[in-house]
Parts: sequence; structure tokens; C-alpha cells
Amino acid sequence: MQLSTDQPHRDAAEDVQWSRPECQAWTGILLLGTCLLYCVRVTMPVCVVAMSQDFGWNKKEAGVVLSSFFWGYCLTQVVGGHLGDRVGGEKVILLSASTWGLITVATPALAHLGRAHLVSMACSRVLTGLLQGVYFPALTSLLSQRVPESERALAYSTVGAGSQFGTLVTGAVGSLLLDWGGWQSVFYFSGGLTLLWVCYVHRYLLHGKDHILALGVLVQGLPLARPSKVPWRQLFQKPSVWAAICAQLSSACSFFILLSWLPTFFKETFPHSKGWVFNVVPWLAAIPASLFSGFLSDQLISQGYRAITVRKFMQVMGLGLSSVFALCLGHTSSFLKAVVFASASIGLQTFNHSGISVNIQDLAPSCAGFLFGVANTAGALAGVVGVCLGGYLIEATGSWTCLFNLVAIISNLGLGTFLVFGQAQRVDLSPTREDL
Repeated sequence: MQLSTDQPHRDAAEDVQWSRPECQAWTGILLLGTCLLYCVRVTMPVCVVAMSQDFGWNKKEAGVVLSSFFWGYCLTQVVGGHLGDRVGGEKVILLSASTWGLITVATPALAHLGRAHLVSMACSRVLTGLLQGVYFPALTSLLSQRVPESERALAYSTVGAGSQFGTLVTGAVGSLLLDWGGWQSVFYFSGGLTLLWVCYVHRYLLHGKDHILALGVLVQGLPLARPSKVPWRQLFQKPSVWAAICAQLSSACSFFILLSWLPTFFKETFPHSKGWVFNVVPWLAAIPASLFSGFLSDQLISQGYRAITVRKFMQVMGLGLSSVFALCLGHTSSFLKAVVFASASIGLQTFNHSGISVNIQDLAPSCAGFLFGVANTAGALAGVVGVCLGGYLIEATGSWTCLFNLVAIISNLGLGTFLVFGQAQRVDLSPTREDL
């Protein structure tokens, strides 16, 4: 029988873990939170055409507003994860959501302050990106501390499905609101729902005094409740940590490339196709795929399979098999087949929620938020570069095949690294407390 000397750590972790009813309640609430996160995130892309007409923006100026979000998003990943590890992920999420909700509701008013419409909108998007950048690292920190290992994959994949829900909600409802109430109504809708969600969580799931205490800690810079004692040098000397970062970078970069270029691919390759088909079907397919991946992962672990074996299998699906379908997109002239291939590729990418995203929690539950923040920062920056590189390759070659080849190369580089060096053993313990 294997002897573990970190039993006190495990007992302490069990004391703060949610009961099953609490876990189910928080999973539902965080699923809705992720949905609203993406509702706010895609509000500007939905409204940018109408706003460009009102303010006289050209394509370059509209691109400045759209890209401003990601520059802010890259800057707070590590900070959000670190704060989540120290004061609690749920408090960080709630504080940031209340602020980005207010900014979203105020966006129509900000747009009409003076004549510098472009500057005010770009600044509001940078602020929104800064505030939303803390969400997923803080979420990772929260789930790593409150959800048992055997249930994390399902919880994370369920919460992650909110990204597809949010994209669909704003795409569908936002289109109707644009016709009925103008672009301003879309911002009121997404921001208002976020503030209602914040009020509900604050009142029914969090104690108000805890929320206020966390705000005081952040503002005054007082000593935090959970002082960090993680050996950072030891952490980043582990090959498994760098394998996780590399896999997260690859999955994020591949996702951003497909997210950015698939609509243009369909419009140019199949000019007579219905836009709602290729803009909706892949994301609809991704929702059950995400839920199934989490269920399958937890079932395999409960049946006795090693955690790292399951994580690597999920990455084979999320990076390997998904890239095969991406390659197929570049070699078909059938619209139906292209939609099927795109749906399969996007759907399989959700298996990453049950692979690398949970593996980061396996490696360092005491600082999972910080580590995820580092990995997601690298992924976001790589995504920006990958999207630009993809556009250059399309322009230079006049072919979409090179774009999907790029996705396959990036995905399989990350997959290969993770298969060789990936592990699921904790690396955030001091040498004297590691598993024997």
C-alpha cells in the first residue's frame, strides 16, 4: 500500500470541499456566470456593424475596438489566479463580474461622452478585458479547492459549456434586440443580466460580510487569509508544469484561430450558404460534447483508471482528433461536410476542459489559479499571434488549407509535449511532503 505523507493537506482540503448539494448549486450558478461572461464578451462583435454606421468607423477602427478586449484580457490572468488562491475564487469572480456588468450597462452612455467615440469604446473594452481576465483563473482556483478530484472534470466541463451558451444567447437574442431597440439595448441586456446574477449570488450563496472583507483586502493591501508558501522555483522546474502550459497554449491558440476565421471561411468558400447555420450549429454541438467529456472523464477515474491516463486521453481527443477534422475542412467542397467537420472540431476541443484544464488542478491545487493564469496568458498571447499569422498565410497563399494546417501543427505540438511529459502528481508541496 502506498504511503502518503501529505495526508494533513488532504484532510484540510476535505474540510473546505463542497457537499454534493453545494457542488450542484455552485456548478449551476457558475455555468450561468460563464454564460453571462460570454454574453458580455461577444456583445461588441454583435453590435460593431451598427455602431460603425452610427459613428462612421471604418474596418480598421472597428478592428481596434474589437482587439482592445484581448489586450486587457492578457494582463490580469496571473493576478486573477493568484488572488483566487489567496482570498477565494468566488469572491474574485463576484467582484469582477459586478464591475464588468456596470461597465457594460454604462457603455451606451460612454459612447456619447464627447466626440472621441473610438477612444472611449476602446478604453471600455480594455477595462472589460482586464476584469474578465481574472474569471477563469479564479474559477480554476475555486474548483481545485472545493471539488473532489473524481468530480472536477464534470464540474469544469459543465461550467465551461457556458461559453457556448453565452455565444448562442447573445447571437440569437442580440440580433433581435438590434432590430427592436438598437445596439444600446444589447449592452443593457447583457450587462443587466450580469448585475442580477451578482445580486443573487451575493445574497443567497455568499455571506455579505465575506464579500466586503475580500474587497477591503484588495483595496487596502492587508495580509491575505491564505499566505502563499509554494516553492515557485521548484514548481517551474517540473517538466509536467511546462507540459501543461504548452498544452494550454496550444489549445487556446487553436481555438482562437478557428473562432476568428471560420465565419470568413464559410462566407468565402460557400457564399450562398445560410449564415445562421455555420454560426450556430458548431456551437450547439459543442455543448453536449463538453458535458459528455466531463461525465466520461469522471466515470473512467471512478472505475480505477489513473488520472493522468484519463487526462492524456482527453487531450488526444481535444487536440489530436479535433485537428484531424480541422484538416478535413481544407479539403472539402461540400457545405454539409464542412459544417460537420467544423462541428466535430469545435466539439472535440471542449474535451480540453476535462484534460489540461483539470490537469493544472491536479498538479497544484494550492495555487491552481496562479498556474492557470500563467498558462492562459501564454495561450491568449499565442492566440493573437496565431490569428494574425493565419491571416497572413491566407493572404500570401490564397488558400484556406494553410490555415487549417497551422491549426493541426500547433495542436499536435502541444499534444506531443503533454503525452511525453504530462503528469498528474502534485508538484506544489515541499520536497519533504511529496508523495513517497
